[in-house]
Amino acid sequence: MKVFLTGGSGYVGQAVITALMRHGHTVEALARSETAAGVVGALGAVPVTGGLGDLEVLRAAAARTDAVIHLAQATSAEEDLAAASSMQDSIGSGTYVHTGGTWVYGDTEGVVDETAPWNPPALVAWRQAVEEAVLRRASSGGRPVIVQPGLVYGGENRLIDAFYTSPGKAAGAIPCIGDGDNHWALVHIEDIARLYVAALGAVAGSVYVGVSGVNPTAREVAFSVAAAAGLEGKVAQITLEKAREQMGPVADAFALDQQLSPARARAALGWEPRHTDPLTDLAQG
Repeated sequence: MKVFLTGGSGYVGQAVITALMRHGHTVEALARSETAAGVVGALGAVPVTGGLGDLEVLRAAAARTDAVIHLAQATSAEEDLAAASSMQDSIGSGTYVHTGGTWVYGDTEGVVDETAPWNPPALVAWRQAVEEAVLRRASSGGRPVIVQPGLVYGGENRLIDAFYTSPGKAAGAIPCIGDGDNHWALVHIEDIARLYVAALGAVAGSVYVGVSGVNPTAREVAFSVAAAAGLEGKVAQITLEKAREQMGPVADAFALDQQLSPARARAALGWEPRHTDPLTDLAQG
């Protein structure tokens, strides 16, 4: 299958390209710079010069492929929807896989799945209108699929790294917001990449959360990261207000209490997370 990918030079994108190539797919990847083109080219993908705002480039690339996986982070809901609409217009009945995220469910109050109501923090509230528009294409012959990754870890993780490079670490301890009793819905980078590949064969209109099903507390994660950093047992509590000062709105997302199940993806796609001991993975660096 020929697949066009946005965000291919990013953390998740590189893993997805690798997984696609491993499964025998050919890949074209959007690249907005020479550096990005070099990254995706080294992985075996054909670079397509342009950015998310280059709608004609997106249309042309989607039209000559069998499927699209949209991973690039947009700067606004308007940019994301314009890019998604352009690619969906051109892909026709080919599969279009759109990226969401589990933060949109807010505090889950126990284990939930894709049927849970949305209660997003301000940071990701814009996603709902975009995802609803993407899914509406299923009623007119399109094949939209949405993958909502949990908090991705493993390899060179930029998001979790950003959280743990706060002043708490500089002071010789790993930070934890409040008491850290809130749960994080984690997924390993290799597992989420495999889910994107599996989603190419999903039924139109499907939504899948990409999580391991293991939802440790933020405090447990902090202790594992401390062990990996050579700071065994050194975890420092910081207030949500302090975290907001250091990180901005994303602090509220890290403070969410989320537990999610991967049962739907298991049943429908045969996707099985292989990394089911995230605390050990994190403690090993």
